[in-house]
Amino acid sequence: MGRPPYKPTEETRARVEQFAAAGIRNEDIALYLGITRPTLDKYYKEELRIGTIKANTVIAQTLYQQAKDGNTTAAIFWLKTRAGWRETQKLEMSADVKAELSGKITLADLMLENYAKKGEKY
Repeated sequence: MGRPPYKPTEETRARVEQFAAAGIRNEDIALYLGITRPTLDKYYKEELRIGTIKANTVIAQTLYQQAKDGNTTAAIFWLKTRAGWRETQKLEMSADVKAELSGKITLADLMLENYAKKGEKY
């Protein structure tokens, strides 16, 4: 005869949601409850999902508010991850440089020269 079937309580459901919201790993939640990971997934699937959604919502709202309040880093992060913005480098050449190009200078050479002018390492 095996173990009796596991029965979650309202208290354990609330605790699992709380742990999931705090980012606790599912393996650790299962260990805390004294159950296996498959048992956790079977009986607490909704609490695990809801806890994560609630946490992400709070953090996203905080980030959004910080961006609105003028936090440049938060605004840049938001635009890159949510609005598809990205950083690009633009290489400009003067007419003199274009005239000197005779097929011997590569784009890599120009980029290295550009970095050197800025004092950057490559």
